[in-house]
Amino acid sequence: MHGFANPARFLRLARWLTPSLLAPGVLIASAALIWGLTGAPADRLQGDSVRILYIHVPSAWLGMAGWMAIAGASLAEIVWRHPLAGVAARAAAVPGAFSPALCLLSGSLWGRPAWGTWWVWDGRLTSMLVLLFLYLGYIALADAAARDGGGQSRVAAVFGLVGAVNIPIIHYSVLWWNSLHQPPSISFGGLGGGSSAMAAAFLWPLFAATLGFSLIFGGVVLMRMRTILAGAQAEARLRRKALVREAQA
Repeated sequence: MHGFANPARFLRLARWLTPSLLAPGVLIASAALIWGLTGAPADRLQGDSVRILYIHVPSAWLGMAGWMAIAGASLAEIVWRHPLAGVAARAAAVPGAFSPALCLLSGSLWGRPAWGTWWVWDGRLTSMLVLLFLYLGYIALADAAARDGGGQSRVAAVFGLVGAVNIPIIHYSVLWWNSLHQPPSISFGGLGGGSSAMAAAFLWPLFAATLGFSLIFGGVVLMRMRTILAGAQAEARLRRKALVREAQA
């Protein structure tokens, strides 16, 4: 991992890896959405409104996965002082925040015909809303640390670690508390592998959509890391030029 701690080496890798993630991600996600919206059948009970599934579930997964990426990068920054850890966490924050926002919006659109209401204060929805607020708080702390020259980066890293407590709450909320939200349709456990209460006609386009959106997410994070590093390098060059001019004056 530390072999890629050098920004120049990382940029060389990210330069070709970014389009390698974005291009297949866009293709897979587009095909999965077309498949889900036109090829997959309507649900016996929910009708065509079930098609929101192919956006709602991937955005929920990426919201949680994005915060776990922030928590992992924050741990690397605190414990191992990895040079790119803070950059990676900051890069994941904005696309990560977009995911729970899209999850809550699509969930409300789905909930209105399915439940008869746009919103209920159950464990899953409330904890996902808390995740969105955590993202916004982390973005504010990370931006403040960047303006401060990195002096407050450990505060943002600690916040990233503490916020990870909310992830298992989101995951297990439908099991811990009775609510309108349905329990998990896909489960993994034991040596026997996973099981699903979802029909294959819905499951495969859902897996494809999740894969496609995940690849796009990874590509966007790499693109943002490259942008942050480029901005830092440009700022460093301007500071050096300013010092040279002051010395010559």
